[in-house]
Amino acid sequence: MRPLTRTLAAAASAAALTLTALAVTPLAAAAHPRGIDWGPCPEVDPAEPVECATIDVPLDYSRPWRGTIEIGLAKREATNPDERIGTILMDPGGPGGSGVGSIINGSPLTGETAERFDIVGFDPRGVNTSTQVLCSEEALEAAALPVPTDQAGFAALEAANAALTEDCREHTGRLFDNVSNLDTVEDMERIRRALGEGKLNYLGYSYGTIMGQQYAEEYPRNFRTMVLDGNMDHSLESTWDFLRSETAPVEENFLAFAAWCETAPECALHGSDVEAVYADLKAAARAGELVDPYDGTPLDFYALSAGYTFLANLPQAWPDFALALDAMRDGEQLAGVQSYQEEPVLWEHLYYPAWCQDWGFDIADYDEFESLLGRLSEDFPNVEWSMYNQHALTCLGSGIDHTNERDELDIPRSAAEMVFIGNEHDYATVYEWTETAADQADGSLITYEGYWHTVYGGFSSCVDDAVNDYFVHRTKPEKGLSCPNLDFPGITGLSGGDRTPAAGPFGP
Repeated sequence: MRPLTRTLAAAASAAALTLTALAVTPLAAAAHPRGIDWGPCPEVDPAEPVECATIDVPLDYSRPWRGTIEIGLAKREATNPDERIGTILMDPGGPGGSGVGSIINGSPLTGETAERFDIVGFDPRGVNTSTQVLCSEEALEAAALPVPTDQAGFAALEAANAALTEDCREHTGRLFDNVSNLDTVEDMERIRRALGEGKLNYLGYSYGTIMGQQYAEEYPRNFRTMVLDGNMDHSLESTWDFLRSETAPVEENFLAFAAWCETAPECALHGSDVEAVYADLKAAARAGELVDPYDGTPLDFYALSAGYTFLANLPQAWPDFALALDAMRDGEQLAGVQSYQEEPVLWEHLYYPAWCQDWGFDIADYDEFESLLGRLSEDFPNVEWSMYNQHALTCLGSGIDHTNERDELDIPRSAAEMVFIGNEHDYATVYEWTETAADQADGSLITYEGYWHTVYGGFSSCVDDAVNDYFVHRTKPEKGLSCPNLDFPGITGLSGGDRTPAAGPFGP
């Protein structure tokens, strides 16, 4: 497999994992009683223009006398400090993404925003340099079961989740039951106060958008600007709503891939009926007769979906996706080492309790799950499934209370104007969710007509210019602003920018 595809494949597999690669050792500097005492970031080159700190916050806001935990922070200063406006707080996604790790690695800010704002990334409670949610490796591995195909598999998943809950509570203590997004919102308010700059400026990617949405509900007068890129929709009413909305863009993107193959001689399936080819491969996978074209290991339907079909969402990977499907059809072996993870692991550290406390999706038994699968196959006959649908299985049997009830956003008129960004072909936090959130918040919507997941930060000058004008001058984006697609088969790095995916289960 060519290097591009290996990179994209690794990104695809990482989409169902919490971020661990950016972890650093606990921070040395702590919060000063009258602010934040910034200091060097451990294990970071002192020449790097980044500082770190922690602040203390209540472990349980309903019982603040019961102790505190630490929240880790990292800061990069404005590149033109003489013209500095203030600070932008940033979260890269999750649940489980590290804002500290993101800022240590660089800043997403561009143009005048980078010149005139400091940027502070934070580790949500449970993550990295903040007080962590900890689970044993053995319990995590035991819970990493395949998608159930019968009631016995469904019951085994429920039992494994119950055991994982017990294990994580034992290793984490009371924090395990206090990591919903409502807790994170309160932590954000404590960060705002510690920064000492008055109103908050906020940039949230992916799961970081629900942090911004619910902060705006709770503290409508406490922020100056807020940009939410790749939005969650916390008003989804049912498990079916989640599954349907997650699968729809994958079907659409697969059809776009098939249409490209019809007209592009460089597609390895050019001249073939792509939908028919893929239908045959699905049947072979379900019959136990399909093997990976790189290493010869068996591919069931869910491994085929997560490991290969996912690449339909990434036009840059379409040439190699077609090559792989062609090889599977012909039973040929391809050179190289494939880097797909056949079964995404969805139960790691913060993600597990935070997702269950925030969403609480439930499925009664395998019969109900099989019925949902049937509806997906009927509505989306080509792909039938998205790897992101496994999030609906995360909490089955867990016993974790759903404390952050799903509902429409209710943001008071006193709140500042909010800006929402959505990619039309986003496969993770789908465009439909961003449209819904923007409508409920009466905010401004910027549409990026392309693919991938989240976009602000150096890829599209159209998006960046509108966002920067808003952050700096509080100028409302043009109504109906739609920025042209820059994602094309085999092409990367357009507009001089790189794709920097959001972190955590709802990235990249």
